[in-house]
Amino acid sequence: MPFTQVPGASLYWKRDGRDDAPALVLLNSIGTDMDLWDAVLPHLRDRFALLRIDTRGHGASAAEPGDFSMAMLADDVLAVADHAGLASFAVAGVSLGGMIGMELALRAPERVTKLVPVCTSATMDSASWNDRIAKVRGEGMAAIADLAMGRFLSDAGEPAIYETVRRQLLTMDAQGYAGCGAAIRDMDLAERIGAIAAPTLVVTGTRDTSTPFEGHGEHLVARIPGAAHVALEAAHLAPLEAPQALAAALASFLES
Repeated sequence: MPFTQVPGASLYWKRDGRDDAPALVLLNSIGTDMDLWDAVLPHLRDRFALLRIDTRGHGASAAEPGDFSMAMLADDVLAVADHAGLASFAVAGVSLGGMIGMELALRAPERVTKLVPVCTSATMDSASWNDRIAKVRGEGMAAIADLAMGRFLSDAGEPAIYETVRRQLLTMDAQGYAGCGAAIRDMDLAERIGAIAAPTLVVTGTRDTSTPFEGHGEHLVARIPGAAHVALEAAHLAPLEAPQALAAALASFLES
């Protein structure tokens, strides 16, 4: 199993797809791991060299407790990409993964060929995230499970998927969740994304109550130069509710 060692963390990653194809890095949301992309992979394997990474403190990526930053999480991706032999790559990330992708496009513009922020935002309510972080650190993951699940998936989703995501959420490292929550709380992307040079496709979900187009996606489209937009019939975790549609949008944009 491939791991990359970085200061304060051991990062788990997987390669899929074709080694001779354009590279695509897939990043997960807070509270999930690389399995978030499982249903999308069959539609992308024949087209791309795929790299999935468990974000620091999530899945099999162990991390020391503490507040993480968006810059730290972006540097994690660069370290894994180096280890995996990817000099340049496109990035698609959901929620926190999209935030990391935007930070990556700003920190390493020479390496990010295209950017796809999925169901994400450049700004969130810092006070509510501070409360969530304190609750998780004090009471564990069960204390925020209902809140998170209410925003992850819609009522139209499959019960089996809901149960799988909830089980994963309840068993994840509370300190890892809190550390990534601090990165969301403290991010300063909103005033910087106008400098993103990579061609960008903003993906929003029509049933996403966490980062809907109104108030979130619309600002990315307006501020990232030349950004395109596509809306999918999905809630916040679009790879779970609209995998085929998301894969089609990714392929169309990345291969254009």
